[in-house]
Amino acid sequence: MKVLVLNGPNLNRLGKREPHIYGYETLQDVEQRLHDIAGEKATIICKQSNHEGQLVDWLHEAADEQYTGIIINPAAYTHTSIALHDAIAGIDVPVIEVHISNVHKREAFRHHSYLAPACLGQIVGLGTFGYELALRTFLEKGETSC
Repeated sequence: MKVLVLNGPNLNRLGKREPHIYGYETLQDVEQRLHDIAGEKATIICKQSNHEGQLVDWLHEAADEQYTGIIINPAAYTHTSIALHDAIAGIDVPVIEVHISNVHKREAFRHHSYLAPACLGQIVGLGTFGYELALRTFLEKGETSC
């Protein structure tokens, strides 16, 4: 089982950027926890980019390389990217959208996700624990049920 974890713009600053919203954990902390949870059950590949096209390319590659699932925190691209929506809709790999903060309690422009309709599910507002829940979904459902 292979799971791809994609993180969008500014998440490389996790732990430093607006810790009152996103907390003090770094992206490396989150990634290490996912590797620990996966153990021998899954291979976890983590990538981060501040560039929309790079995220699209990685989604396409995940389909071509037959990943079991994708966890994506598209960050601000959630609210702007039809390209990411189309990339997710155009692949046969299940995708779970994750947001650290509760986007529905924030500015109105953050309330709409272009990606959610193309995703298996969406986890918001549970901090970095949302990544763990997404991974556990893939681990528990296995390769055929998502």
